[in-house]
Amino acid sequence: MQIPTSCTLCPRRCSADRTRRAGVCGAAGQLMVARAALHHWEEPCISGSKGSGTVFFSGCSLKCCYCQNYKISQEGLGKAIDTERLTEIFLELQQKGAHNINLVTATQWLPWVLEALEQAKARGLSIPIVYNTGGYETLETVQQLDGIVDVWLADVKYVSPELSAKYSAAPDYFEVCSRAVQQMILQTGAPQFDEDGLLQKGVILRHLALPGALADSKAVLDFMASLPAGSFLPSLMSQYTPFHKAMQMKPLDRRISTWEYRQMVNHAIDLGLTEGYMQQKSSAKEEYTPPFDLEGV
Repeated sequence: MQIPTSCTLCPRRCSADRTRRAGVCGAAGQLMVARAALHHWEEPCISGSKGSGTVFFSGCSLKCCYCQNYKISQEGLGKAIDTERLTEIFLELQQKGAHNINLVTATQWLPWVLEALEQAKARGLSIPIVYNTGGYETLETVQQLDGIVDVWLADVKYVSPELSAKYSAAPDYFEVCSRAVQQMILQTGAPQFDEDGLLQKGVILRHLALPGALADSKAVLDFMASLPAGSFLPSLMSQYTPFHKAMQMKPLDRRISTWEYRQMVNHAIDLGLTEGYMQQKSSAKEEYTPPFDLEGV
């Protein structure tokens, strides 16, 4: 495994020499992980009855002002480990009964992750690999994971460059994300489930409804509806809670209204996006954010 010396792993392409300094994502030359545990709050086809074997990586290429995981994504919380320990973590999660290995925001550590997955599979890792991403991925990264990632759990956060610039410091978000998710669908094909209803292969496209952003949410749904029918599972989320800098930013300083979420859901139904997941409005709870106490690391 080689530490990037001119890093282009994410769309920022900041060219950081990570043997010397951290990139825009906050990641330098030492692998950092914040939590590894069974997680029960993903979509039912991911969490199942026993939980998803979720590994939360430190750092992130997006700078979402409302990030619920900001302590690890933007403040650097995590524990330094090596690829051998990451290999063991994957195998430990499988031993605990995890339905899959769920890699949360892993792109900035891709060389380390690929090496650990290769070693773990050689030692008996056999459950599906889920790649849990904010959707801001280069085509090269998605293509590099062809045949390695079984399930893509990807956000489609925005269409509007103004919103994505203001809220995530990424004016090119939709341009990048739309290409990436189409490549994910191309690589995995239509969703495939086992006899227990657990997703074995495929793409879930998530959209988190934001307060005051109904028009953009509808534009995201319009994009989803333009993709081949049955090629992915939509997941519409109402769980937005003001975290991090959002608590001081209007209109992000409030939860979405029942009216806003109902309007988005109705638009999805009108577009035929009904074969997927929709949260109850009451889902806006802090419990969706696990404690980042270095469990399992």
